[in-house]
Order: sequence, then structure tokens, then C-alpha cells
Amino acid sequence: MAANAKGGSGADSSGIYYTTGAATAGNLGNYQHITLQDIIDNFKATFIGPGKLLEGTMAGDVNYHAHRALQELSYDTLKSCKSQEITLPPSLQMPLPHDYINYTKITTSDSNGIEHVLYPAIKTSNPIAISQDEDGVYEIDGNQLKVDDNSETWENYENSSPNSIPLNSSVTSNASVDNDNIFNNEARYGMDPQFSQSNGSFYIDCETGKIHFSSNLSGQTIILHYLSDHHGTATERIIHKFAEEAMYKWIAYGCLISRANIPENIIQRFKREKTAETRKAKIRLSNIKIEEITQIMRGKSKFIDH
Repeated sequence: MAANAKGGSGADSSGIYYTTGAATAGNLGNYQHITLQDIIDNFKATFIGPGKLLEGTMAGDVNYHAHRALQELSYDTLKSCKSQEITLPPSLQMPLPHDYINYTKITTSDSNGIEHVLYPAIKTSNPIAISQDEDGVYEIDGNQLKVDDNSETWENYENSSPNSIPLNSSVTSNASVDNDNIFNNEARYGMDPQFSQSNGSFYIDCETGKIHFSSNLSGQTIILHYLSDHHGTATERIIHKFAEEAMYKWIAYGCLISRANIPENIIQRFKREKTAETRKAKIRLSNIKIEEITQIMRGKSKFIDH
């Protein structure tokens, strides 16, 4: 959100909004948000001052707890809209974004623009490959163990065949990418559901900060949907108005527990209010629409032949 956005203090007139205002500044829909600085200013005006609950609280304390509250609420309460799209290079690797916390889903995009979910390959990794001589003795480089650039495990995963395995083949199904004919003629039984898809797979190497993909995804469009903490850039420090009250309670509770001589009943009261407001914000931001639920539930009355 730009510095002149009206999310916290009022809405632009419709003429400005659709022409020279938010439309040109990339802030369409900004009225649903309030900036973190507005949250801090509102909190100081409400809770800090002569005769108020947090009289004498330092501005640095408010700033610290405001930023921590925004980070905490970003993980499971505030709506995350961050994503990145790349064409997967032959290296089959994608760097993690600079503000990456965790992924919500990783998909491929087909020629029709439809996304297909990829599933993690939980039975592989890219371990540190220690260099050894022909007798298996570890090689030393100075005072450190000598290590190879890539592990054999990763190279085998990278080079695994992306081709479909025929149903009549005696070759064991490839764990990194299953074949397209998996369900044809009910020819296979007892399969592991996590491998019952032909989209491909990935795993995240935390040591190098890269996502590794199976070889059948080379050249395809990869989309990473991920969580951040709303601190990737200064313009991301915004809060949806549905969670505004939760922010105030988080900041107040954080400031109270760091002060001396605060009655325990006051601390517990704000702890309960913080929990209640966070729960309310989650419900509001869940964006449940009864018409959409009804449309989905219409399919539940269908009979499925086994």
C-alpha cells in the first residue's frame, strides 16, 4: 500500500479512485486495509496518556509489539496473497523468496491457465555429500571436511525418468512421478495415495534455500503460493480491518506483560480479549459464502458405483 493510501483514514471519492487515485498507484481495494502506522498511532491515542492504562509506555515498546503482532497474525489469521511464477529451468531448482516463511501450495499451470497441485516428495532430500577416498576415508580440506557440490541422492532424483510406466511393465513405479495410467482398468491396487498423481513432486532444501522439483516438470510453469510476515517490503505492512481490533489487543497484552506492578486480573483479561478477537478475525477472514457451500454440497447426493 502506498504512503498516500486511504485505507486507515477514509475512502477516496469514486472519481479519484477509478482514475488518478488507487487505480494508478496500484492500490485498488485499499479501503479494506489499515496501515501498521495507523494502528500504532490509534493505539497510542487510545491507551497511552495521563490517566490511561498504559500511561508512560515507551513508543519503542508499542512499535515492537505492533510488529510482532503483525508477524504472528500473518501466519494463520491474515489473508496471504503472495505468489511467484517461474518457468522451471533445467536445473529443476527454484530459490525461496526473500520473505518466505512457509508455502501454502505449489502448483503447475497448464495451457488453459488451470493450476495443478504438486505434492512433496517426503522420502528424499539433498543431504550434505561428504567427499571420500576409494577406501571410504573422509577427505579433509584444511580443518574442514571436504564436501561435494551435489549429493548423489539429489542427482538420482533429478535424473529420474519422467516417462509414464506402462501398466504391463515389470518396472517398479517411480516414486518421484507416477504414470498417467494409474487408474486405467483398475490395474493397480493398494497404491500409496500420495503417489497417485501424475503432476510431479518437489521438496525444499532448507540448507541451500531452494525448492527441488522432479524431472518431469522441467520447462513447465511453476507457481509458488506462500506465507510471509507482512514485512517483506514497507508497503506490505497493512492489516485487514476485520483484524484491526485483534491488533490492538495483541499490542496491549504485549505491553502489559512487560510492565511491573500490573494486577494479574488485568493481564488475564487482556489475554482473554486477545484470544477472542483473534478467533473473531479468523472467522471473519475465512470468507465463508453460503452460496458456494451450497453449490459444493449439491454433489454430495450423487451415488458413486464401486
